[in-house]
Parts: sequence; C-alpha cells; structure tokens
Amino acid sequence: MATNSRDPYSTLGVARGASEKDIKSAYRKLAKEFHPDRNKDNPQASERFSQVTQAYDLLSDKDKRAQFDRGEIDADGNPANPFAGMGGGGGFGGGGGQRGYRAEDFQGFGQEADLGDIFEGLFGGGRARSSGMGGGPFGGGRRAPPPKGSDIGYRLRVPFVEAATLKDQRITLADGKTIDLKLPKGVENGTQMRLKGKGEQGPGGAGDGLVTIEIDRHKLYKRDGDDVRFDLPITLDEAVNGGKVRVPTVDGPVMMTIKAGTDGGTVLRLKGKGFTKKNGTRGDQLVTLEIQLPGDLAELAKRLEGWKDDSDPRSKLGV
Repeated sequence: MATNSRDPYSTLGVARGASEKDIKSAYRKLAKEFHPDRNKDNPQASERFSQVTQAYDLLSDKDKRAQFDRGEIDADGNPANPFAGMGGGGGFGGGGGQRGYRAEDFQGFGQEADLGDIFEGLFGGGRARSSGMGGGPFGGGRRAPPPKGSDIGYRLRVPFVEAATLKDQRITLADGKTIDLKLPKGVENGTQMRLKGKGEQGPGGAGDGLVTIEIDRHKLYKRDGDDVRFDLPITLDEAVNGGKVRVPTVDGPVMMTIKAGTDGGTVLRLKGKGFTKKNGTRGDQLVTLEIQLPGDLAELAKRLEGWKDDSDPRSKLGV
C-alpha cells in the first residue's frame, strides 16, 4: 500500500481522528513488520521502519500532533511555511506542509462570502490587532516557535531475565555520556522510551532521544505474553513417587513439589515469576514436566522383568 511520507496518519494507516490507542497499536504492528532484524534482505524495510517511527513520534506527542493538525508544523516537526505554494501562477498550492486551498473548497459561497475564517486558519491570527506584531496586515498572528533539534534513535538490547525483572539498563548516548534507564512496566520487543532533551541541539532547544527496546532470547525460557514457559526434565522415580525438585526461575531457583503419579507433559504454575505487567503485577512461570528415562536401561528392565503395563494411554485418541 502506497503511503504519503509527508502525512504521518497515512504512514501509520490511521484516520486523523484516531485515538492514542489506535495509533500505538498501528505503530507496533508496522514496527514489527518492518523491523530491520526481520528484514535483513530487504533494504527498503529499514527506511520504512524509520518513516513509521518518525510518524509515531509526532502523533504520540499531543502538542506536536495538535500543531500538525493545525498546519503549524510539517511531518518532520519543522514550522510550516504559510506562504508555500502561493507563488507561480497565483492561487493556493498544496506545498510546504500547509494545507492548499482549492476551488472546490470555496464552492457554495456567494460573492459576498466572508473569507475571514479561512484566512484566519491560514495565517493563524485573523484580523489585525494593535498589540503584538504591530500594524502590519497580519498583526497579532502568532509566530511559530523556533524548531528543536532532530531526535536521535537508539536500539537497546536487553537480556531476557533483566527484562522480566525490570533491571535498570545502562546506555551510552551520542555525546559519550552514559545514563541508567529504568525499564517501563509491560516492556516488550519494540517498546520505545523517550529521553527528553537527549537529541541534537537546535534553535528551539535539543530534540529527544528515542530508545527502542529489543529483548534477547533465552536458552531455557520462552515468553508467552506476560508468562514465562520452561521445560523441566524429571526422573521416572520423581514422576512415580513424587517429591520436591529445584526449579530455575527469572528471580532465582525455587523448590517445587511434584505429586506422585505425575504424567509427562503436565504443566505446573509458579505464581508471580513472569514479566511485570503494565498494572504492576507479575505474570507466572509455566513449568512443563518432561520425564526422562535413565541412561542405562538394563537395571530398569531387570526391575520390570515379568511386569507389564496393561493400561491403554492412547484409547482416547481413537486409534
């Protein structure tokens, strides 16, 4: 689908009246789709990812979004030129980020129509006032604030366990300074953190730093929403007779009780050993038991000599 890179709404594929939730949802979907790590063979994906991030940066900032909707700034966050598109042939063109007025915009108005409201929206001020900018024809109009410097993007890789436990992360900024970041509740791949004033300097002050979180995979754990899944091997003796076993978790090892006669594939739940949710509570660790036979089966076969299991564990499968 083609998008207008100058329109952040089109870039994210949302309507102008979209809610903050809709905008965030659209950004997360597109960020995952075009993330460079998932599109290593597609050089255009990186550019698309950058456009999506820039669009979300503008629309997630209430002040910037309002300024853009009023035509005061363009998609890059720079002040829009109210006179752009007015040269060369007269009329009002569509360039410069400011809305261009067309003939059909004036349909339905007679010769005596008052265009004051239209020009008020165009120049941001309305009729001349004695105070403010003086006696010029556009007196009283607000001057656009000087632009801030550009934002600087960072990618921060966070170990799985440290993301689950919200351990503070240290990051080195473009100016060489290091700061400790407190991970937000509900952190996940693609979560973006804003560092106010940590971007490039500009006439109106410094831009921001935008940190995108990437959570590393773990050799033992897998994330399932806010829960953590883990496969735990147990012996045949532990499955038959039960007992207490030591289980690793993201918070450190804990003791877990296995009931006698537990089947392989049974899932046990360790409360509060998962990721921290946005409301501050924790998900759980889901432990799947895997029964492992001893390496030397000779002794086991000797003990089972003359015994046969007459149960039919596949009877419910219809085979």
